[in-house]
Amino acid sequence: MKETFIVKHAVGGPIFIDTKKEAVPYTVEPFGEGWKFTVSVPLNEKIRELLQFSHELNMFLFHEFEDAPTVKTWYYIKEGPVEYDAASEQLTIVADSRIEYVPDTFMKQ
Repeated sequence: MKETFIVKHAVGGPIFIDTKKEAVPYTVEPFGEGWKFTVSVPLNEKIRELLQFSHELNMFLFHEFEDAPTVKTWYYIKEGPVEYDAASEQLTIVADSRIEYVPDTFMKQ
């Protein structure tokens, strides 16, 4: 299985993190009623912009399989904190909800 992690501003907005294009260490774990993402990334212009849109972020995990369709999980940030620790170069994002689906099962119009 191959996993891709993406963080972007709203639907159709700019992409701040895309592990398919640039390897970035991250973890995701259950956290209270939601999920906590911890990303090791230096502070740069993209991360500064990400922090400005902290309550309008969408995150995605794509799980790609050789013998099955890709599974996409869409995580939403509502009230969850989005913080950056400059000393450890760690971005922390807490997602409040998620939807998991298989994109290939949607009807194309």
